[in-house]
Amino acid sequence: MLGSGANVLVMDDGFDGVVVRLDQPAFRRIVWNGPTDVCVGAGVELMPFAGLCSRKGLSGLEYMAGIPATAGGAVRMNAGGRFGDFGDAVREVSLLNDDGTEEVWPHDRVGFGYRRSGIGPRTVLSARLALVEDDPVRTFERYKAVFRTKRQTQPLAEASAGCVFKNPRGHSAGALIDQAGLKGTRLGGARVSERHANFIVADHGAKSLDVLHLIDFVRERILRLFGLELETEIDIWRSAAGQVVFR
Repeated sequence: MLGSGANVLVMDDGFDGVVVRLDQPAFRRIVWNGPTDVCVGAGVELMPFAGLCSRKGLSGLEYMAGIPATAGGAVRMNAGGRFGDFGDAVREVSLLNDDGTEEVWPHDRVGFGYRRSGIGPRTVLSARLALVEDDPVRTFERYKAVFRTKRQTQPLAEASAGCVFKNPRGHSAGALIDQAGLKGTRLGGARVSERHANFIVADHGAKSLDVLHLIDFVRERILRLFGLELETEIDIWRSAAGQVVFR
């Protein structure tokens, strides 16, 4: 299952499997059940929708500015950052099981955590959100302020898969990589961003293997210098002996 693909690295030899995107109109529906109660399909692009809500004076999604995700992907990984997480606004999630049955899980059962959820192999069909009425000027200003901050501190205009590593408890992955002197480090066509060290930028001609080797190089350096093992936030799709591997 693929949302916007913003946090996915696919190996150069392709992906040995079927990739499904819920991008048909039925999965891009937005249904308002009330002024602050809205159901969004899994294929709804999150950032434009968050901007729309902010302009309407509906608070709860301003912090999704600058995050290129679909609603389904945002549920699965609890997309967000230091400003807030998507799961905070989710009331319930509609899911499709492997056997074709559907379930609706309330917020507490979804098991939102730091860049994770507890939905497992199930497919997100839609999410019901609970927003809060606020002053439209204030909410849209918050949305724009978050976007400005990200634009100034992250390489949004360059090719990357977003933040590469999760933050270890009590630490910032970007700060650790910066302290290790790794900003600007290059392997092949991949380099650690000079703007934000937790981003790996794919320059012209970069291969997925370049990015993967640089990820491993950074992890080894941080482990050696700080004794901390960085866990990848992005999904790495590759095939090994015919079996799909998620790292």
